[in-house]
Amino acid sequence: MAKAVMNWSGGKDSAIALYRALRDKNLEVKYLLTTVNEHWQRVSMHGVRRELLKAQAEAIGIELIEVMLPEVASMEVYESQMSKAWDFLIEKGVTHAIFGDIFLEDLRKYREDQLAKKGLHGVFPLWGCSTKDLIEEFLALKFRAVIVCADASKLDAGWCGRLIDGNFLAELPAGVDPCGENGEFHTFVFDAPYFKKPIEIEIGEVVYREQEDKNASWSTKFYYCDLVCKSNS
Repeated sequence: MAKAVMNWSGGKDSAIALYRALRDKNLEVKYLLTTVNEHWQRVSMHGVRRELLKAQAEAIGIELIEVMLPEVASMEVYESQMSKAWDFLIEKGVTHAIFGDIFLEDLRKYREDQLAKKGLHGVFPLWGCSTKDLIEEFLALKFRAVIVCADASKLDAGWCGRLIDGNFLAELPAGVDPCGENGEFHTFVFDAPYFKKPIEIEIGEVVYREQEDKNASWSTKFYYCDLVCKSNS
């Protein structure tokens, strides 16, 4: 059985990828790996508070490895910090890295190229799946999640803090991927089949933020919903 690390965002795609990995008899998931903005003490991509990330790891019962990044991290800094994390995990016997990617070819190639430098193997349990089927499977398995970040060019502020439920698919605007695979939205999972117990959350303030990179080829305008862990509020 190969020792593996789950690249954990805290959102629905990584959550259902972990579900499949935990059922794979050839894998032993030993760690969760997440990048954290050290200045803001939040998950880098989603803006989720660090204490909620830790609550997820505790509910799952798998050790969390945090890769700390500065407030503004260049690609060089990101890759340097990730390289150190891979080295640490290799020392612990890890040979496989699991990702929740679904269909973005260039992202998968980037990940595999980085892993190849370390002699690690990539695992993509969701690759090539229908995103509509995945979100329906997510709901059927009784996962529960809320939207914590939304691309302001695709969704309005009202989507932030919204529960992923049976009405979600029907109400998504045309052109928005059901899993947000193109970056339209990101989620936080507060309950899953493998959680010891649900994480109690409160929906906080929704804020608008615009990144300063005017040359970016992707959206730079997002709404973020602040979630608070009730036990810490």
